[in-house]
Parts: sequence; structure tokens; C-alpha cells
Amino acid sequence: MKNSAIKKLEELYKVFNERDNILIVVIADPDSMASALAFKRLMWRRVASITISNINIVDRPDNIAMIRLLGIKMTHINDIKPECYNRFVTLDSQPGHNEFFSRFHFDVIIDHHPDTKYANAFSDIRPLYGATASIMTEYVIAAKIKPSVKLATALFHSIKTDTCNFERKAIVEDMKAFQYLFKFANLQLARKIEQSEIRLSQLKYYQKALAAKVVHKSKLFCHLGPVENPDICVNIADFFMKIESVQWSIVSGTYNERLIIIFRNDGIRKNAGTVSSNIFGNIGSAGGHKSAARAEIPLAAIKSVIKPLNAGNILNWIMKKVH
Repeated sequence: MKNSAIKKLEELYKVFNERDNILIVVIADPDSMASALAFKRLMWRRVASITISNINIVDRPDNIAMIRLLGIKMTHINDIKPECYNRFVTLDSQPGHNEFFSRFHFDVIIDHHPDTKYANAFSDIRPLYGATASIMTEYVIAAKIKPSVKLATALFHSIKTDTCNFERKAIVEDMKAFQYLFKFANLQLARKIEQSEIRLSQLKYYQKALAAKVVHKSKLFCHLGPVENPDICVNIADFFMKIESVQWSIVSGTYNERLIIIFRNDGIRKNAGTVSSNIFGNIGSAGGHKSAARAEIPLAAIKSVIKPLNAGNILNWIMKKVH
């Protein structure tokens, strides 16, 4: 790892100069935020400025706690003036993952999702890794930077989250990064972030999910209707995977004129990312990992197929698709 990480770091540094103003564009979650902090540290005193911009609304209590406790500064994409920047970076994602990314041409992409083959100045895409934070930790080590407590805690928490405490896909490099960060991270701070999972106002969605769930051949389906944030679907999909007899949890909801479908499985049988992409990739954005995946479909694309477009018909349509 050491020599290859040093080589990649040297290539990365060649992309930038001291006059560059960098915009890091992310879909804010623990992995992307921690990776952005690491990237910012790597570029410290090497460029003119770095701004982290989130294209989504951060609403999950644990993510809000991470931002607050670790002092992460981000500016929402709606408040950004792209003309103020001449270099663009995305981490823990790729341009095809969200339509917002089409506004930018990225100079740097670092990610652990399957490669979508985007032409740019520098890319480091490693689908075998469990977290982008593991890749960024290798860069930090290669740069001989001792991570601050907050940076180490962010990366540590990210690897734990994206690998689900190493219950999901992970390789030895993830474990090595985690072990390295353990020496510098504040474990009490990380635990505080982890424990901030559910808002009182979100309990109504759990109540609705329990009432609306349908179990068919070890697959649990649930459509929540309109949600205040797509992360609610993620939390409930994870929650249902705790049921002993459930091998697949497919939870959907509508948000911002889009149908959000979250896939979780036990990682033993079919690949959730492949299933999501094969079924819904032709009508929206879809993909993910073996045990965790997501699809986002414009409601306009399914209005002619699902009539009337109501909760019951949406659930039946998803169930027929994911048979």
C-alpha cells in the first residue's frame, strides 16, 4: 500500500497549484464529509482556498451531530457561486450518482463505488474498499500527516458506518486504516455521534412502516409515502434488517418529486447494487454495494406506468419489479 499511496498522492498534488480555489462537492454523509476533511488537510497551504459544498439537506440526527461535534463547515450548493472556483472535486461519489453533479466538470474523483468511467484529470476509484475514508486515510499516512483528533474521529466514524462495524463489505486495507485511526480518534466523541440516530419527530415514520410493511418470501417491503428526508427510508430499511427472518429490506418513499428506494440485504445472496441497477437503472439513478443500494426515480417517469400514482400502487409496482 505504502508505495502506491505515495505515488497516487504525488499525482494528486500535480493537479493543483497555489492559485487554485477548490470546491469539494459531496452528497453529505459520514464518508463524504470525513473524506472532504481529509482532502482539505492534504491541501492545506498548497492552494488558495477550499470550500466543501453539500448538494443534499443534512437531516439525519447522527450526521447533524457529526457536523456539530467535529466542527465541519459546509456551504449548501444553492449558496455557491461556481464562478468563484476553478477546480472541482467530488469524494465518495461520481458524476452519474446525482443530476446536480452535471453542473461541474470534476478535476478529481476519489470513491469506493463501482467505476462509472468519467473522464477527468485524476481519479482513484477502488470498488473493493468498504469506505472512501479508508482511501483518504492512506493518503494522510502517505503525506506523513498526523491527523488531528477531529479528523481521525471523522475518518474512524466513517469507516465504522460504511462497513457497518465491518459486517458489510470490507477488505484488509479498511481494517488497517481503522486500526491506524484508533490511536488518534476520540472514542467518546465517536460514540456520541453514533448514538444520535433518531429524532422524536421521526417516530411517526416507524409507526407507519410497522403498519404498512409487507413480507413476501423473506423480503420485507414498505412504502412510506412522502418523507421529510430520504435518510428516513435508510434508517427504517436498516431497522427492518434486524428481524431474524428478513433477508431483504426494501423501503421506499417520495421526496422532492422523486421515488427513493432503499435496498438492504444480508449480503449472502444476490448483490443489492446489481439488483437495483438492473431493475431501475434505465428509469433513474441506481446502484450500490452487495448489501446496500439505492434507486432514485423521477415521479414523472412512472406516472404513465402507475395509475393512479398512490402509495398502494407504488408498493405493488416495486414488489412486482423486485420479485
